[in-house]
Amino acid sequence: MPTYEYECTKCDHVFERFQSMTDEPVKRCPKCKCKVRRLFGTGAGIIFKGSGFYETDYRSKNYRDGESKAKSAASSSTASSGSKAKKSAKKTPAEASK
Repeated sequence: MPTYEYECTKCDHVFERFQSMTDEPVKRCPKCKCKVRRLFGTGAGIIFKGSGFYETDYRSKNYRDGESKAKSAASSSTASSGSKAKKSAKKTPAEASK
């Protein structure tokens, strides 16, 4: 739930409310009971704590297992076909002119 910041139009009292996005906005100042306007907030900063953050940190175990199998299969097929690919590679016209 976000924190909303309000300012009174009469006494300039600034206050915050922690409310759901579906809640009605605050209409009256808690000090003088006059109208308030909601301010645009800067948002909350993200704080990263720990040794590191990677996209795989938040994946499910099944996804990580499947990804590691796919990587090992790809690396084994690349190693066996890597020598053949080097021999059959042709130069492009731009490379040939160099």
